[in-house]
Amino acid sequence: MEKQCLDCGATVKGRSDKKFCDDQCRSNYNNRIKADGNVEVKKINNILLKNRKILAQLNIEGKTKLPKSKLEKASFNFNYFTHTYETSKGSCYKFCYDQGYLTLENDWFLLVKKQES
Repeated sequence: MEKQCLDCGATVKGRSDKKFCDDQCRSNYNNRIKADGNVEVKKINNILLKNRKILAQLNIEGKTKLPKSKLEKASFNFNYFTHTYETSKGSCYKFCYDQGYLTLENDWFLLVKKQES
């Protein structure tokens, strides 16, 4: 009985346990399998990376205060962040990787960059 390549369907020749006709088909098949399961993860990571880029562009000095409208104008998504940091005084910073922000009064934000330890 002839075996069929799992990617292109061509007849597979060689070892009895061989599943693909060549390296390209094996690579295509595995990439497709990995991509199918990670669509949501990629979507969220793209949002996080965009948020990080926006924060980095608006926070050149490493610490900047600005109104919420600037973040909104840049299409910042406030629903996505990688982690939070709570200070001993109870302030809660939200971070997108190494770029963070603290919500202040009257729709103002303090942008910060995580210090290397």
